[in-house]
Amino acid sequence: MLEIADLRVSYGPIVALQSATLGVAQGETVTVIGANGAGKSTLLKTICGLLRPHSGRISFEGTSTLGLPSAALIKRGIALVPEGRHVFPDLSVRENLDLGAYYRRDRQAVRADLERVLETFPILRERYRRPGGALSGGQQQMLAIGRAMMSRPRLLMLDEPSLGLAPAIVQQLGRIIVDLNRTGTTILLVEQNARMALRLADRAYVLAGGRVVHSGTGRQLLDDPVVQASYLGAVHADGLN
Repeated sequence: MLEIADLRVSYGPIVALQSATLGVAQGETVTVIGANGAGKSTLLKTICGLLRPHSGRISFEGTSTLGLPSAALIKRGIALVPEGRHVFPDLSVRENLDLGAYYRRDRQAVRADLERVLETFPILRERYRRPGGALSGGQQQMLAIGRAMMSRPRLLMLDEPSLGLAPAIVQQLGRIIVDLNRTGTTILLVEQNARMALRLADRAYVLAGGRVVHSGTGRQLLDDPVVQASYLGAVHADGLN
């Protein structure tokens, strides 16, 4: 579904990604882990058109996406839930969700997808008319994911969804990610909680210094002594055993 080859992205003289090569097959959950500054968020921003690569190739469903604006990529089926959630604080939950379907014209299907989002996140139904800024951090993350789902993505990219959330909410988000994938959404997950991310993943990549330095199944990387020593550390209380 998604193929990335020899991707190089720079911020002025600073190289954030260099020769990064990875892929995501339809129906997979693929995770990317790495230390802060490894290039993980840069990767997602480049895929969704927010950053222009210096060189390399990105293709989605067999077609190059280089040079396409973010709006065109959303229409093609790529959605990003950014780090920090970025909900619209003064708009209601309903209005935030409506914005996720901004480019769609299939109104009946949009209504069906709205109901699916509210079934997935019952708390959003309860908070339906409250402003997004009045929600807790975990609720805002659910709203951000729900907003992305409203675009009916074939590839859903999540950037640090567990950041700053309590362990119980992280556990709940993990179950939601599994459920979204089981119902047909392909997922590319960037996550600082490496242990949780690898448990969720069919396949995984490790970024270091803007390069892919390890790859394999989630289970293989969980069991890899180098990955354990560098990225896993002590067991997290994430409840995903």
